[in-house]
Amino acid sequence: MAKKVLKFGGTSVGTTERIQLVAKIIKKERSSGNKIIAVVSAMSGKTNELIGLSEKISDDFNRRELDVLLSSGEQVTCALLSGALTKLDIKAKSWLNWQIPIITEGDHANARIINMNIEKINNYLDEEGVAIIPGFQGISKNGDITTIGRGGSDATAVAVAKIFNADSCEIYTDVDGVFSTDPNKIPVAKKIDKISYNEMLELSSLGAKVMQSSAVQTAMIYNVPLEVKSTFTDRKGTKIFSQENIDYTKSVTGVAYSKNDAKITIIGVEDRPGVAANIFEPLSKAQINVDMVIQNISSDQKTTDITFTIKRDDVIKTKKILKNNKKIEYQEIIQNEKVAKVSIVGAGMVSTPGVTYRMFRALSDEKINILAISTSEIKLSVIIDEVNTLKAIKKLHTIFELD
Repeated sequence: MAKKVLKFGGTSVGTTERIQLVAKIIKKERSSGNKIIAVVSAMSGKTNELIGLSEKISDDFNRRELDVLLSSGEQVTCALLSGALTKLDIKAKSWLNWQIPIITEGDHANARIINMNIEKINNYLDEEGVAIIPGFQGISKNGDITTIGRGGSDATAVAVAKIFNADSCEIYTDVDGVFSTDPNKIPVAKKIDKISYNEMLELSSLGAKVMQSSAVQTAMIYNVPLEVKSTFTDRKGTKIFSQENIDYTKSVTGVAYSKNDAKITIIGVEDRPGVAANIFEPLSKAQINVDMVIQNISSDQKTTDITFTIKRDDVIKTKKILKNNKKIEYQEIIQNEKVAKVSIVGAGMVSTPGVTYRMFRALSDEKINILAISTSEIKLSVIIDEVNTLKAIKKLHTIFELD
């Protein structure tokens, strides 16, 4: 008998019909003798609906009360799924954050799970019941309802699997698993049967939307076995496992892209020790994530141009911080919000010569200019003009034999 955590996202529980389908999946697992903890999201669209309601009240809705409001979406799902299981003669019970409790720390709308009481749920599992818990919420040490952040139910599922010492964690979604690239854009994309934590972490952080990157990172740290599979088909999913099982024979596993990036260039910065720290320290304090950084020294070695990428939503805030920064001197700030990040990921890159050349040559053949470059052992990312995104993905997918 195995203890399993099954996580169902918003699309999987988007309608009452889909919730009944989820109940049948859980019944099948329970009938196999497994102990089941189901982690559920709010029904698809529900969180946006609740945010819309808050915006009708105020443009600056109180963050504490917003967490109370948004957490209500999962309460609906938990109750409906428990009712669907009861109808199938499966013993089931829903638990909200404060009933377990799920203890969190951190800011409202971006809290982190630090612990969970396991006694009541373990006792219920021993009594052959199915425990249904929310994936988007917790409770702070002072008793306030908190939310984990958008997409946080993946991270909650992994945390539950770790805290409850589960044998596996299965992430149910609306696709059959992890693909070599976005199958909606590239129909010849193929499902990856097995992938390492490292590769999945890179893909998820680079724009692949199948799993949240923080969830993959947590699974990697605590060696929690993961599988991504579809709620709507019986096909095998994608298994995500430890470093020792990496297939080094394949240079590139997947191609990822992100269209929510922007490029900032600070021209004519006075070149002296500490200038980069002076630029990026206030951005860090403002919670602005800086990705790629390129520095070009002028011929007189007195000034430098510094280019970096950020999320598109942070452009206005970033420019304001830079203009108010009295510690740096520069001539001009240029922004480009019409860029995209395209990346290739693969464990075999570290032992395969020529991968960088092949990527650059492929883009060159398509007349695609590279604006910035970032590398790691198993990842190579470039910033290009957004209009060329699909052309770049198709070319790279073909060049690295992923079709």
